[in-house]
Amino acid sequence: MNVYLLYPDREWNSKGEYYDAKSILQDLNLKTLFSNAGKEVIKNKGKITHINKEDTYISETMRRVMMVPLQTREELVYRHDIIKDCFAREEFIVELYDCTSGMLSKWDRLGRKTHASATATNPAALLINQVHVLKLFVDTLSQIRELFNIYSSRMYSKGFLSLQERLEKEYPVTLEEELLKILADISFYTDTFESEEVNRPSVKKPKITFTFSLENGLKVSNLELEDLTSTINKYHNPNGVINKLQDYVNSFIPNSFSVQNIETLCEQAGLFEYQVVDYVMKCCGPFMDSFCHFFDDLHFQSAFYRGIVNLRQHFLRFDLNYCFPSVSNAGSYHFQDLKDPVMCMEQRIEAVGNDLSLDDRQLLIITGANQGGKSTFLRSMGIAQVMFQSGMFVAALSYEGAFYRNLFTHFTRREDSAMNSGRLDEELKRMSDIIDHVIPESFVLLNESFASTTEKEGSCIAYDIIKALTEHKVYVITVTHLLSFAKQVYEENSNGEYEHVAFLSAERLEDGTRTYKMRSDSPQLTSFGLDLYNEIIG
Repeated sequence: MNVYLLYPDREWNSKGEYYDAKSILQDLNLKTLFSNAGKEVIKNKGKITHINKEDTYISETMRRVMMVPLQTREELVYRHDIIKDCFAREEFIVELYDCTSGMLSKWDRLGRKTHASATATNPAALLINQVHVLKLFVDTLSQIRELFNIYSSRMYSKGFLSLQERLEKEYPVTLEEELLKILADISFYTDTFESEEVNRPSVKKPKITFTFSLENGLKVSNLELEDLTSTINKYHNPNGVINKLQDYVNSFIPNSFSVQNIETLCEQAGLFEYQVVDYVMKCCGPFMDSFCHFFDDLHFQSAFYRGIVNLRQHFLRFDLNYCFPSVSNAGSYHFQDLKDPVMCMEQRIEAVGNDLSLDDRQLLIITGANQGGKSTFLRSMGIAQVMFQSGMFVAALSYEGAFYRNLFTHFTRREDSAMNSGRLDEELKRMSDIIDHVIPESFVLLNESFASTTEKEGSCIAYDIIKALTEHKVYVITVTHLLSFAKQVYEENSNGEYEHVAFLSAERLEDGTRTYKMRSDSPQLTSFGLDLYNEIIG
C-alpha cells in the first residue's frame, strides 16, 4: 500500500538531497524554522493560550524533506494542493498524524523492533504478539478510513483523494469485516478471561471444526480447517463437581471425551490450538506484508504537512504574509514584500519586506551601507528558495521562483578554535568544495565571501571564481564589500563584456538612516562605515 503524499508517483527518499545541506542549515538559520514547525500553537476563541512543546519528530521530518528539492512544476502543484486541503481542514491532518503516531507507539511497545529475538525461544508468545499487531493494523486502518469518510467530501487535492481510493481498493469494507471476524474467532488465544460479572468469571474456549482423511497406520492427511470460533463459557474448576459431572455426561456421547484430566492429551490440544492460530495468521500474512511499511510512510509524510500547518500558525503569530509561489525561468526574480521569517521568529520583530522584479540574470551583486539589511535580504532569498522548492508557501505577498538543480551557500564565518587554519584558507576550502560539486543550473549564494583578506586580493579571487561559475550556467547572488570587484563587473557589464548582471544597493537616506530596502543601483563605492562610527561615539 503506497502513501504518495509527497510525490504523485513515488514515496519519499533522501536521494537528491542538497550536496551541502549542513551549510545551508547553518547559513540560513533553518533550525529555527524546523523547531517552530514542531510546535503547535494552541488557541482559545482566536487568542493564543500557549505553545506546545516541540515535537522533534516533526522538526526532523521537516529538515529531511526540505533538504530534498522538487524539480518539476507538477510536483510543486501536487504539494500545494495537499497543503491547501490541510489549511482548509486542519483537524484532518492533525488527527491523521496523531493516529499514525499513536499506532506506531503501540506497535513499538508490542516489540516491533525487538520481538524477533526476544520471543524466538517462545513461539506461543510470538504468535500472541502477531495477533495483537494484526488487531492494531485493523483498528488503525478503520480509524483512517473513518477520517476520510468525515473530511474527504471537502477535499480537492489529488494526493488525499488518490490515497483514499487506494485505501478503499486495498482495504475494502468486506476485508475489514473478514479480519474482524478472524480476530473474534481466534480471540480465545489472546483473551484468556473476560467477564462483566466479577464473581462469575468466564473463559474463552475455541470451537474448531476440521475435516481430514485417515490413511494406513491411522496417519492423518488432507486436513482442512472448516470452522473456527471463540465461545465464552463460565469458568469451572477442572477438579470441581460441575466439571466432573460434565465429563460423566460426555462419556455417554459417541466420539466425545475430555482432555483436561489427561496431561498428554491436554498438551496435544494446546499444541493443536497453537497450530490452528498459526495457520490462520499465516493466511493473514499477505495483508500484513502489504501494510507493514504503510504506517511508517504515512506517519512520516503526514508529519511534514502537520509541520507546515504549525508553521503557518507561527507566520500568523508574527504577522508574516505568505503566498503559494508560481514558477518562472531560471535567473528571474519576481516577488513582493519578501521577508526573512527566521529573523522575525528569533528576534520577535516585524521585518522590512523587499520587492524585486528581474528577468534573465545570472549574477546579482548587492552592495551598500553596513547594517543596511543586505545579509538579511540574501537570507530571505535563500530561505524562500528552500521553501519554494519544498513545495511550501513563502514569506511574501507574491513570489515567482525558478527550479535549480542544487543550492550552495557560502557565508563568511567567525574564526573559532575549530578552525585548523586562517579564515581565508577556510573560505577557500569551502569554495573549492562547492566548485568540485556544482553543476549547471545550480544556485549559489555568497555572503561577504573573501572579505578576510585585502580588498585587492579578495576582489581578484571573487572575480575569477564568480566569472567561472556564471560561464558554466551557474546562478549567483553575492553580497559584497569588495568594491574593486563590483566596480570591474559593473564596467564590463556597461561595455557588454559581462552580460546578464544586475546590481542592487542597500538604501541609505541623506541623514544616514537605513531603510533596509534594496534598490536597483550602480555599486556603492563606500560602505558608509563613518555612519556607524559617528553613531557609536554619539
